[in-house]
Amino acid sequence: MCVLALVLDHRLGEPGRLHPVVGFGRWVTMVEKRLNTAPDEARRSLLGGALAMLLLTLPFVCLAIWVSVALDGWLLILAQAIALWLALSLHGLAEHGRAVVEPLHTGDIERAREQVSRIVSRQASALDERGVAAAATESMLENGADAVFASLFWFLVAGIPGLVMHRMVNTLDAMWGYRTPRFLYFGRAAARLDDVMGWVPARLTALTYTLLGDRKLAWWCWRNQAPLWDSPNAGPVMAAGAGALDVRLGGPSPYPDGIKQRPVLGGARDASPASVESAIRLVQHGVGLWLGVWLAVTTLVFVGVCG
Repeated sequence: MCVLALVLDHRLGEPGRLHPVVGFGRWVTMVEKRLNTAPDEARRSLLGGALAMLLLTLPFVCLAIWVSVALDGWLLILAQAIALWLALSLHGLAEHGRAVVEPLHTGDIERAREQVSRIVSRQASALDERGVAAAATESMLENGADAVFASLFWFLVAGIPGLVMHRMVNTLDAMWGYRTPRFLYFGRAAARLDDVMGWVPARLTALTYTLLGDRKLAWWCWRNQAPLWDSPNAGPVMAAGAGALDVRLGGPSPYPDGIKQRPVLGGARDASPASVESAIRLVQHGVGLWLGVWLAVTTLVFVGVCG
């Protein structure tokens, strides 16, 4: 079913207007407006955020459990493949990255800024060519971990229910996980659960990047630079990815509320359109590595049981 999901992703890409994650995001916005009525009251806001998270996730997780139990045979395989296809976003990730690369190659910096603003939250209008390339490279590495490898991990570990739970919690964190007055307390439950669910996949992603790139530099960056990053999961992913590509990422970056000082990650080479393309290939080759390892493990288990 993993191979079938990848075939669907490659041939069909992301769904258009009917993408379930987009629809879920709209519902998230509606629920947040109704329940986040006292962002300045810590206890009330914390409880409201936890309640909102449960109201938004439990019905879909229960539906996913029912599908997994009620279906069998080819129907279950088809349902699993479709669920993984909708969550994986491998094709969409590459499309977003290459939409930034193309105008960079032609020198259209305004178009490149417009495209990168679709995938990062920093102030794109203040970025030069290197800044745009660095932002896109970082997005490929980090979203590769969140949308691709973590989705694969939770699908392989817990089937459709695990996949659905992770994608919803990750979406909630993306929408509520800001340290602003409105979401400081309300988004805390979703942010903490996303950290927990992402801990193992993030380190497996960092290991994947390390194995497929400049191993020595990636390992050094992971061990020495990742602890300096403010996110416990993004740190290993970004540091190992930057080292694997031997590209310099992180550093000061403009955001709508000002310049954010971030640790420098990776090697000495400036980010460029080539580093964005390399990051896309790193994620794609990583998926191939994961599927190869999974196939080898399942084959050994099957031979062991049958033997």
